[in-house]
Amino acid sequence: MPSIAQIKIPATYLRGGTSKGVFFRLQDLPETAQVPGKARDALLLRVIGSPDAYAKQIDGMGGATSSTSKTVIVSKSARSDHDVDYLFGQVSIDKPFVDWSGNCGNLSAAVGPFAIANGLIGAAKIPLNGICTVRIWQANIGKTIVAHVPITNGQVQETGDFELDGVTFPAAEIQLEFLDPADEGEDGGAMFPTGNLVDDLDVPGVGTFKATLINAGIPTIFLNAADIGYTGTELQDAINGDTKTLARFETIRAHGALKMGLIKDVADAAQRQHTPKIAFVAPPMSYAASSGKAVAASEVDLNVRALSMGKLHHAMMGTAAVAIGTAAAIPGTLVNLAAGGGERNAVRFGHPSGTLRVGAEAKLVDGQWTVTRAIMSRSARVLMEGAVRVPGDVLARG
Repeated sequence: MPSIAQIKIPATYLRGGTSKGVFFRLQDLPETAQVPGKARDALLLRVIGSPDAYAKQIDGMGGATSSTSKTVIVSKSARSDHDVDYLFGQVSIDKPFVDWSGNCGNLSAAVGPFAIANGLIGAAKIPLNGICTVRIWQANIGKTIVAHVPITNGQVQETGDFELDGVTFPAAEIQLEFLDPADEGEDGGAMFPTGNLVDDLDVPGVGTFKATLINAGIPTIFLNAADIGYTGTELQDAINGDTKTLARFETIRAHGALKMGLIKDVADAAQRQHTPKIAFVAPPMSYAASSGKAVAASEVDLNVRALSMGKLHHAMMGTAAVAIGTAAAIPGTLVNLAAGGGERNAVRFGHPSGTLRVGAEAKLVDGQWTVTRAIMSRSARVLMEGAVRVPGDVLARG
C-alpha cells in the first residue's frame, strides 16, 4: 500500500490531579476537527491509540487506564465572564468512541495552567508573583470552575510541597472551586433526579439496593459497601481482576443510569461509559493504601471506592470527589450517613491511594437542597510539550 505521511498537531501532555491527558488548543486542531463530529472523534481516538483490542494503547498516548485515556480541548471563551472554554473527551480503550457526557475533575486542575502557558489568558491578568484566578467554562456540563493557579516570576509554578495521595511527587497546590456543581447541564437533571435522598434501586437478576443517586460534579450512584459484600477498604486487585464482579457493577450502573433518566434503555449504558459513576461507601475503617501507607480510621470521616470506565479507580476521580462532598453535606444521603450523619461542610474520605478532603456549601431552599460550591485542592504539571503525530488519513476515516 502507498505510504501515508503523518501530520503534526501542537499538543501538551499534562498531569492533572491523579489523571493524565493530551491537551490541545482548539485553534491548533485540523479544521474539520475544530467542530464536534466524527472527524474530531477519529482524530482523538488515533492520538490516544484506540480502539485497541489488546487494551494497552501501545500505538498512542494513552496509558490503558481510565485515568490516562483522556483528551482536553481549550479555547478562549466566548462568554464575557469566563476566560476559557474547556471540553473533555474520555476516550474508550477498546471501543471506537469518545464519551463527551461529563467532566474530568482531575484534569480540571491542569486547564488553568495550560491556558496561562499557551497564551489564552491576557497578560494583564497574570501577576508577576501570586495567584492567577482563571474562570473556566466546563462545556461538557455547562458549569463554571474557578482555578487559583500559583505564579512565580510571571510563569505558572508547577513545583512545590503540596502532596496529593495517588501522585508520587509533591507539586504546587491549585485550589479549584466548582460553582453550582449540581449537574443541570447536558441532561437538564436536578441534583436528586428521583426527588429522593435514598432510593431502592432494583436490579433484575442482581438484587435491590439502597442508593443515593446524585447529579453533582458528575452523575453518581452511591451504594453501601456492606450491601454489596464489601468493607470499603478494597484496593484495585480485589475487584479489577474479577470479570463477574465487574459485570455485576456494570449491570447495577446501567440500571442506576436508567433510574436517573440519563439513558432510555439499559443497553444504552454501553455507549455512555464515562457517566454515571458508581461508588460504594462505608464508615471509617483502617486499611493500608496501595502505596503501603497506613490510613487510620481516625484520619477519615468515611471510606469511598469508585469505579471509572468499568474498573475500580486507583484513587478518586475529581468529579466524584465533588459528588462525595456534596452528598456528605446533605443530611440523610448514604454518603452523609456513612460519615456519621448531621450537617457538615467538609469531609475527608479514604480511597485506595490514601485520603482526600473536599468541602461543599449546601443549604435547604423551599424544601430543595442546593449546593453553591464545592472546593478541593489538586496539582498539575506539564510532562511533555510539542506535537503529536497521527497518520494523515485519520480525518478521512471520520
